[in-house]
Amino acid sequence: MTQRFVLAIDQGTTSTRCILFDQRARLVGVAQREHKQHYPRPGWLEQDAMEIWRNVDRIVPQALRDSGITVDQVAALGIANQRETTVVWDRRTGAPIRRAIVWQDTRTEDLVREYEERPGAHRIRELSGLPLATYFAAPRLRWLLDNIAGLRDRAERGEVLFGTMETWLIWNLTGGVDGGLHLTDVTNASRTLLMNIATLAWDAELLSFFGIPAAMLPQIQPSTASYGTTRRVVPGIPIAAALGDQHAALFGQTCFARGETKCTYGTGGFLMMNTGRELVQSSHGLLTTIGYQIGDEKPVYALEGPIAVTGSLVQWVRDNIGLVASAPEIETLARTVQDNGGCYIVPAFSGLYAPHWRSDARGLIAGLTSYITKGHIARAVLEATAWQTREVVDAMNADSGLQARALRVDGGMTSDNLLMQIVSDVLDVPVMRPFNAETVSLGAAYAAGLAVGYWPDLEGLRNNWRLAAQWVPQMDPVLRADEYENWQRAVQLTFGWLRSKRRRDEAEAR
Repeated sequence: MTQRFVLAIDQGTTSTRCILFDQRARLVGVAQREHKQHYPRPGWLEQDAMEIWRNVDRIVPQALRDSGITVDQVAALGIANQRETTVVWDRRTGAPIRRAIVWQDTRTEDLVREYEERPGAHRIRELSGLPLATYFAAPRLRWLLDNIAGLRDRAERGEVLFGTMETWLIWNLTGGVDGGLHLTDVTNASRTLLMNIATLAWDAELLSFFGIPAAMLPQIQPSTASYGTTRRVVPGIPIAAALGDQHAALFGQTCFARGETKCTYGTGGFLMMNTGRELVQSSHGLLTTIGYQIGDEKPVYALEGPIAVTGSLVQWVRDNIGLVASAPEIETLARTVQDNGGCYIVPAFSGLYAPHWRSDARGLIAGLTSYITKGHIARAVLEATAWQTREVVDAMNADSGLQARALRVDGGMTSDNLLMQIVSDVLDVPVMRPFNAETVSLGAAYAAGLAVGYWPDLEGLRNNWRLAAQWVPQMDPVLRADEYENWQRAVQLTFGWLRSKRRRDEAEAR
């Protein structure tokens, strides 16, 4: 009998990867290509959607070729993607209207402030589960409609299509201009500010509030569903799953029970807690989102706390400051000291996300004295990720009435053993890293394989999870409390640094 495999595309913020897994969730093939980041103005971040599509066109055949696997051996394809990144393209030509606006982009800050003052703004969180913030797709889409001549008229006529990255890839994979399917899944739709978190449908009140034409929106599907069959790149593969990357990581970490919590540490940090079938509205600055939906089953909800800057802080001190020559050196340098020496770094480079949601915040280094060395700064860099994690986990526990008894971790930063120990210390819970660190791709593969019967059930997926490393708390409780208080004081100092254009104009008028 011919062995079969599941294919996953992980379309991330900095690169796109294609990974093949066997039935025991072992990685058997991988190909990857980075794409360019465009910074046309301060606070703006864009990507070329066509470049990303061309990369997919190259890496999928490459992964199959390099692993010696043929198309007929691939049981299904699952897609995970960077969320909230906004693409609008011409239905007839397939060309993007302009470069995609990335989830980290803050150009819509003034627009969001304007919307906050409009009647009905208080309904946004109730209907969508999300706060009104620059992080999500709807303000970006509205910005495009307002700033590109004629785009709104074309959108109302259905001549242009909107999607996040999985929608863009599915449309192209299933034919593009030649009958491509315009689809999204509930996890990505739940990140737009346009989907009703209870009904799982585009919400007329939200569309009206943001002024978004329904004709340009994709059809919403469960996370595991029939997304058509590939007709381009490698024709003939069933596309059976789509999830936002952090939802895929939750699935890949097999966090299928209420209270199970994971954090993916990459460019940013993304914590997610499974809250089961219960829709928990947050009162502590978290996002209520869809964890995943398997076929026609009721959705599994989650609380999420995104952290804007974790791994990118290490990149910043490497590339902009020259503190270290390579990212792994940050751990070595941090180990030269026993503590932070009283130094705290709050990396609010583009504001603070959960649980604060302060787009006016900007980063700072506090507590500097002549005693501080490079080692103390390196230690403060690592602690910044840990304390931000603590803030979010505390909020999750408070909102859910559950208790995160362990944290499952994945992502590039988990190779830093000192960081993982610090995270365990400040959370006062075990931190567990699985043997298979490719949890985003694995989650997309799991969902696709589950949809076509490649894996029988969730318990079978749990059996694939293997512990590679674990860290347990070692920190003195009194020290933990004191350091947390110091961190929170530092966070308060970051607020109010950036004033919007409207506020500047008002100040000048006075």
